Amino acid sequence: MPEADWDDVRRLALALPDTEETVSRGSAFWRVHGKGFVWERPLRKPDLAALGLDEQPGRVLGAKVDDEATKFALAENEPDVFFTTPHFDGYPSVLVWLDAVSLQRLGEIVTDAWLATAPPSARLDRP
Repeated sequence: MPEADWDDVRRLALALPDTEETVSRGSAFWRVHGKGFVWERPLRKPDLAALGLDEQPGRVLGAKVDDEATKFALAENEPDVFFTTPHFDGYPSVLVWLDAVSLQRLGEIVTDAWLATAPPSARLDRP
């Protein structure tokens, strides 16, 4: 499986209508109509503690999802790819081990995050 990287995220995100890349807290952040849908998410000390890790083992992508049920289903069904931390309790966002996701699956994640975030008018323009 080819390893996904930030250039893949960038290419996939910017291919979607009305998307821009910005920087938030020193990390890449992609928005549609000013709302973030995928972003680089370094793990913070509380995240690492919650996951039982001493250091971050790989790149982490944050992605919007439709609701918390979707987040929990992804983390349960594909725990090698998806996870969450207490920081995201109550929020429809999931974390993704970028090094563990296929390029095809990454495309689905980015597109689904965009669809969960974009206003209806932007979704009509989707290729």
